[in-house]
Amino acid sequence: MDMKPNDLLVLLTVSRSAKFTTAAATLGLNHTTISRRIAALEKALGGRVLSRASGGWELTELGAEAVRVAEQVEDAVRSLGEPGRAPDPITGVVRMTATDGFSAYVAAPAVAKLRSRHPGLSVEIVTVTRQALQQRSGLDIEVVVGEPQVHRAEAFKLGDYELGMYASKDYLAEQGTPATVEELVEHRLVYFVDSMLQVDDLDAPRRLVPTMKDGLSSTNVFVHVEATRASAGIGFLPCFMGDLHADLVRLLPETLSERLPYWMVLRPDSMRRPAVAAVVQALRDQTVAHEKALLGQRGTQPAPSQLHGKDEVDRRCVAQ
Repeated sequence: MDMKPNDLLVLLTVSRSAKFTTAAATLGLNHTTISRRIAALEKALGGRVLSRASGGWELTELGAEAVRVAEQVEDAVRSLGEPGRAPDPITGVVRMTATDGFSAYVAAPAVAKLRSRHPGLSVEIVTVTRQALQQRSGLDIEVVVGEPQVHRAEAFKLGDYELGMYASKDYLAEQGTPATVEELVEHRLVYFVDSMLQVDDLDAPRRLVPTMKDGLSSTNVFVHVEATRASAGIGFLPCFMGDLHADLVRLLPETLSERLPYWMVLRPDSMRRPAVAAVVQALRDQTVAHEKALLGQRGTQPAPSQLHGKDEVDRRCVAQ
């Protein structure tokens, strides 16, 4: 077997990005060289190490075995650069997707704390609200809303979060405060674009108040928050985001609320990488640490009529 260690490292880089072009840029090579190195490795091993998938390249069983060896080679090479010091295994690039709100308020601070201890770690977060993918080439972690139905993957529940109806104080002063669900139909909804919503569990406001008409719609939850603050209508917001703003008031919390789960999905081989395992644990710890914020449990909020001038309650989230 005429196998070259460099070809193993090329395969390792391709496995982390799922694309020859990205691997080429990372290694300072061109696309043709990457293709030639992979072909040489497959010839040496006597089988395919990569197969095409919708999102790029996926490892075959033989390829996964080769990557395990490549990771050992990478660790050995790294240790040579730090004589007398054990190499930090939590290094390299971890790629994940998550919803906008989770990415900003859970993932970002969790990764920041982790990187302070492991500066060789790099995490790429793509924000998207969708169901879990069936093919996750080049992706280590997915965080989705609702229990996923996936194959060839590991999935577990991270925790719950709550959503509720919010309006700005200015909006309520001008338009009045709805006291019942029936009165909500006189107001406009700020929420996701119905025709583009890819997660069935997020259809709550249109199920709870089906006759409420859309006012402003967006695929981005940060737009929901800012539009609600700007009095565009009544927003159905994650409580951990809505409660950050003292100018927002939660409406009918006992009647209109929805509790949804965050789930994490991993490729079967992802947890073998110490860097991925560390990010997974950091996300779990951060979710648990902010459980009350995620569930909107920050004490009882005064009714809108009780909020006056300097007596206004500062409802900003203290768990950041």
